[in-house]
Amino acid sequence: MQINQERLVNEFLALVQIDSFAGEEREIADYLIKQLQQLGLEVTEDDAGKTINGNAGNVIARMPGDPGKPTIMFCAHMDRVAPGKGIKPIIENGIIKSDGTTILAADDAAGIAAILEAIRVVKAAEIPHGSIEVVFTIAEEGGLFGAKALDRSQLKADFAYFLDSNDAVGTIINQAPSHQNLDITFYGKAAHAGVSPEKGINAIKIAAEAIAQMNLGRIDHETTANVGLIKGGTATNIVPELCTANCEIRSLDPDKLKTQVDQMIAAAQNAAAKYGTKVDIHLEDSYPAFKIPESDPVIQLAVKAAEAIGITPQIKGTGGGSDASILNGKNLPSVVLGLNYQDVHSTNESIAIADLVRAAELVVSIIEHA
Repeated sequence: MQINQERLVNEFLALVQIDSFAGEEREIADYLIKQLQQLGLEVTEDDAGKTINGNAGNVIARMPGDPGKPTIMFCAHMDRVAPGKGIKPIIENGIIKSDGTTILAADDAAGIAAILEAIRVVKAAEIPHGSIEVVFTIAEEGGLFGAKALDRSQLKADFAYFLDSNDAVGTIINQAPSHQNLDITFYGKAAHAGVSPEKGINAIKIAAEAIAQMNLGRIDHETTANVGLIKGGTATNIVPELCTANCEIRSLDPDKLKTQVDQMIAAAQNAAAKYGTKVDIHLEDSYPAFKIPESDPVIQLAVKAAEAIGITPQIKGTGGGSDASILNGKNLPSVVLGLNYQDVHSTNESIAIADLVRAAELVVSIIEHA
């Protein structure tokens, strides 16, 4: 195969300079629809944006192929984290980075660019292939909302590859944890902090005692827990009557997940009972765990494709979530492929041009060896 490096880099540079945040993907969606249509793909856009009051939906494109081969989906997300407005990319010694005032948005413009370049190469070289689906999702960052809104019945793919990881090119992520959000509201009693503090019950103190009794951090090799946000009180001269704590729990094992959630809830309830008050608990599933066996066709094909272009594949799990978590939950076998961008979600973010090229080569190889 022959990846056109100049074309690929120019595509990536164009993508990162299009402002695109969760719920505000209209401009990049229009750009990608045009690119895909020019490549001759059938393109649609769903109404996923309505679920978050956004201005664009997921972009879904199809390229028909040999019905005797599996239908493969390639996916990347269109949004990015802040600060990601007005990105000015710089190339130094084969490395693409921002000017230091913003992120680079290689997460996930690198995935988009690699997919587009692969489609161009496959068409130009007339490489035999099965049917291909391309999905560019909205609002992945912070909620996986685009993937959650995807209508599985409208997807024809037998399995899917999500280009969305900072692991090395050739990494195949086949396992990720369940994730639950736990929001706790602690109730106290307001009183004047200087005149009659004994008449009050400090909700922040109750929350502090509860959190001190929670098992947090890395619980074991499969489970983590964190209290990420805490908010309470209205003024220093008022004993706070409310305090909220926003927590998350992740585990590869559903029983361990439940045990950890129960421990944190019990800590909150016990602390409230000590002061004769109450807590409100809100528990929400964010995404389910998945584990794809190494014998599965989605992994076997990726391994074969990587080895065919001289890449040693590495199959591993992750502690993070992605759109693949949602699609696996919708019974579409999906793995995540590494892109090797560095210092993701920071103003030091970068990606090597060589890794962009290798990622595009891997996508072509997957298509070719299906």
